[in-house]
Amino acid sequence: MEKGLITELKSRFDSMAHIDEESGIEFWYARELQAALGYSEWRNFTNAVDKAKISCEAATGLVSNHFVDVNKTIQMPKNAEKTIPDMKLTRYACYLIAQNGDPRKDEIAFAQSYFALQTRKQELIEDRINLIRRLEVRDRLKQSETRLSKNIYERGVDDAGFARIRSAGDAALFGRSTASMKAHLNVRQNRPLADFLPALTIAAKNLATEMTNYNTEEKDLQGERSITAEHVYNNRAVRNMLGQRGIKPENLPPEEDIKKVERRVASEEKKLAQESGFSKKCPDSDSES
Repeated sequence: MEKGLITELKSRFDSMAHIDEESGIEFWYARELQAALGYSEWRNFTNAVDKAKISCEAATGLVSNHFVDVNKTIQMPKNAEKTIPDMKLTRYACYLIAQNGDPRKDEIAFAQSYFALQTRKQELIEDRINLIRRLEVRDRLKQSETRLSKNIYERGVDDAGFARIRSAGDAALFGRSTASMKAHLNVRQNRPLADFLPALTIAAKNLATEMTNYNTEEKDLQGERSITAEHVYNNRAVRNMLGQRGIKPENLPPEEDIKKVERRVASEEKKLAQESGFSKKCPDSDSES
């Protein structure tokens, strides 16, 4: 996500923040958040809100502390007024709603990090967006490798063969074996190499694995030898593509252990749930023109 877009989105979300007079808690109106997250219709947005409430109930058991129904008065043509339902949403509620959105949308990806952090410093938001992207590509690689495992087992390859196929792919991508890459990056041999790779390299491994899955299924490849040849060819092709852009994947520095990242994200969410709730009961209705 470009820095200019992050600056624009930050300004937009900052401008929507309100302070509840009774509790002193920062909150956002659902109607305003709906537009900011790119939902054109209220009913579609409330579907995401309902899913967020379920997540909130499971995590805290205190949905009413984070989702408060209110009424809003809006102006209509000819000086008429209309009362519509709205909600006051804590930072945690907004975070959960964003978590139920499509992370491929820039507004959703930004909101997931914006509301997760207690501070709104732009550099921290940018760092967390990159962190979340890395978690996402790592999860996609896990899914691709699970699919590859299923494909090769169905074609007569056992666990040891699967390990050899993956190792051969790594050798083609990095120009050195999996064990050699782990030693190069100071990764323990009992940990997956991908847990310490930057997002670009994880995405490269995923692309090669997805191509192997596709051709294994389309061509109905059978046996370890043919699937290994396919996987090596795809990883080599991805390496050549990166090389054309001046990138050598084996030379990219390692990043933080993905397990530590996952734990930190979970800890941030728990802290957010504890600190952002309305400490006092909000009024049952609210009126704005």
